[in-house]
Amino acid sequence: MSNSSSITQFLLLPFIDTRELQLLHFWFFLGIYLAALLGNGLIITTIAWDQHLHTPMYFFLLNLALLDLGCISTTVPKSMANSLWDTRAISFWGWCATQLFLFVFLISAEFYLLTIMSYDRYVAICKPLHYGTLLGSRACVHMAAAAWATGFLHALLHTANTFSLPLCKGNALGQFFCQTPQILKLSCSHSYLRELGLLMFSAFLGGGCFVFIVVSYVQIFRAVLRIPSEQGRHKAFSTCLPHLVVVSLFVSTAMFAYMKPSSVSSPSLDLVVSVLYSVVPPAVNPLIYSMRNQELKDALCKLISLCFLKQ
Repeated sequence: MSNSSSITQFLLLPFIDTRELQLLHFWFFLGIYLAALLGNGLIITTIAWDQHLHTPMYFFLLNLALLDLGCISTTVPKSMANSLWDTRAISFWGWCATQLFLFVFLISAEFYLLTIMSYDRYVAICKPLHYGTLLGSRACVHMAAAAWATGFLHALLHTANTFSLPLCKGNALGQFFCQTPQILKLSCSHSYLRELGLLMFSAFLGGGCFVFIVVSYVQIFRAVLRIPSEQGRHKAFSTCLPHLVVVSLFVSTAMFAYMKPSSVSSPSLDLVVSVLYSVVPPAVNPLIYSMRNQELKDALCKLISLCFLKQ
């Protein structure tokens, strides 16, 4: 029997046991990580550079790209390093607690931001005459700050509560990064019910955000279908569909990861699902937004052309 005071490190679940496949995992994650860095970096740079994109929608998109960069940088580099050096270890305080805090912070803030972005699209399409009033620059900054601050408080509560629990069931985590449900499995105290209550509250809050997003898009699609011109409908869909795809990908994978029944759980399935909601979205979100958004594509082409001309 061990307790949390004697644990100095956790052991993460490896993707692959053989050395050749470990290196393949390293290169695979490196490719995804570089794609995420490039895609989100280009979005941040383009929006900051082009004055025409200094609007609420692109301001929120810039915040989303920052959160995506932070989210994938929290989990992937450590997993890559473990595969490269053939180790499973992650230090208790130096990495695990920090990783858990940052991941919960960034993933929570991202979901709140996606909720705000659905409100932005709702006002733009359903109440266009009030758009400048409801989504002025100060209101946008306040809403973005609220998303970041709420995510920070959410992460602080989860991390403090999780690492206050006594652990007596070893130090092996069934995941490739430090995750609250995996740490709870090592707890030997009934005080873990506090964390379960906190998780239920988080699920309730997330469910409220999800309902808000669904209701917003029901109203959006009803308004879009009433637009007489085909060009107007196309423009409305081009700004709404990328956001809807990103929300659907994020919510479906995260819900399956945390709410799937234990009867269908397995280490391999848990790894795949975790990759789908923590690694894949930050890499594909820039592609989803840039493919459907002509304004963003035009600004990105101008920026790239300008860089080549300067050379």
